[in-house]
Amino acid sequence: MVRQLRSSARAGRALPYVSTYDGAMVGQVGVHNIVWGSACFGQVSYWIDEAHAGREIVPTAVALLGDHCFRRLGLHRLEIAVRPENTASVRVAEKLGFTLIGMAPRYLHINGAWRDHHLYAVTVEDVPEGLLARWSQRRR
Repeated sequence: MVRQLRSSARAGRALPYVSTYDGAMVGQVGVHNIVWGSACFGQVSYWIDEAHAGREIVPTAVALLGDHCFRRLGLHRLEIAVRPENTASVRVAEKLGFTLIGMAPRYLHINGAWRDHHLYAVTVEDVPEGLLARWSQRRR
């Protein structure tokens, strides 16, 4: 898996990062399946160790990564696919102001079955102030 991530990153199709807290790795955040050309979008993924959940690490990391994608790389759209029952991940998308686009039936194969996902998206025009600034304002 690491080899595949490195290869995708070198090819400009992925941005895999680890999330740290107090110097320790506690999760991962990334943009994958980056499509260039007329699409200019990528799919955001994230996870965090249960012991560190609820500390706003994930929304902050996604906001930082999103700003990098919009401002430095020139992506136009970011998407997040979330299983509806994963309320913590749904909250990340909502906290950052991603728009619910709809339901994608049998979207990803997870734990031996095709699982439905909610799709969320944000475009660069939606956040002229940037995702981190939006997130900072919402936290107040």
